[in-house]
Amino acid sequence: MWDERYAADVPAYGEEPNGFLVEAAARLKPGKVLCLAEGQGRNAVWLAGQGFTVTAMDQSPVGLGYARELAARRGVELETQVGDLADYDLGEAQWDNIVSIFGHLPPELRRSVHQRVVRALKPGGMFLLEAYRPAQLEADGVGGPPDAAMMLDLQIIAQELPELEPVIARKVSREVDEGVYHHGLSETVQYVGRKPELERGKKTDVFT
Repeated sequence: MWDERYAADVPAYGEEPNGFLVEAAARLKPGKVLCLAEGQGRNAVWLAGQGFTVTAMDQSPVGLGYARELAARRGVELETQVGDLADYDLGEAQWDNIVSIFGHLPPELRRSVHQRVVRALKPGGMFLLEAYRPAQLEADGVGGPPDAAMMLDLQIIAQELPELEPVIARKVSREVDEGVYHHGLSETVQYVGRKPELERGKKTDVFT
């Protein structure tokens, strides 16, 4: 499905970055960013243009091929990795930031990915996410999976990411204009969470 979608003449979600990402990018830490399920690279390429060192991962080699072409046209460096989130190794304390834009997954897999996100962030690292919430099924806009179980709300985010400190956590109704598959008045959740500098329960040693 994804290879076919990304092989079309028109980029599936356009070439411009997600609006919430642009709005909240100042919250991110300088350094390395991993973009999950990044598709054709619109967000990753924009982040690279802002000075971040960016890796885009996706299960579609066709999508990531487009991402590399877009990066070349924009004159930025971008690393790409083909992988399946079912078994993709995010690493441990490796990333300053992780970004997930409309990356909807079945609940069990999503919980696993969220656990790996927390482990993969460096202390102080940031996780930025926008996803459709179940109200989208009744909205006028186009976008999101047909299954409410694959969507997110603030309660689920709080349950699945308790280790992170919320910086932004809100539900919004907003106009989305992102290519063929995301447009119109849409119901989403927007979240930025910060991994604490120290693991909870641990104290620093004090030397006198």
